[in-house]
Amino acid sequence: MNNPIEIPNSPPPQPKKNNTLSMIIYALYLANFVIPFAAIIGVIMAYVNKGDENDFLQSHYQFQIRTFWIGLLYFIIGSLLTLILIGWLILLFYAIWLIIRCVKGFKYLNDQQPIPNPTSWMFG
Repeated sequence: MNNPIEIPNSPPPQPKKNNTLSMIIYALYLANFVIPFAAIIGVIMAYVNKGDENDFLQSHYQFQIRTFWIGLLYFIIGSLLTLILIGWLILLFYAIWLIIRCVKGFKYLNDQQPIPNPTSWMFG
């Protein structure tokens, strides 16, 4: 009557993927508000590493690259239109848009999930 206790087979825990580089890129985008040209370093890092990782991080790199170029477009249009005052609203929208995209990117990275729609122009 000495039966060993059976433990149901559970799948081994998934190893955490190294997403530190993607987090650094999101942080550089946010740091661009106080450190000029930090976002340029971030987009270069995203371009350099976009082919090295799996699908999970590929979507983040694609999202980050698009965030840079779309944000640059919003920034240029907003800056040009500040002469007729509507540009200030565009620049405010750009700042809020960038913060939301980076926070969502951090959230998905923390959950080890890909960005659902990395080609979106809005918030992802």
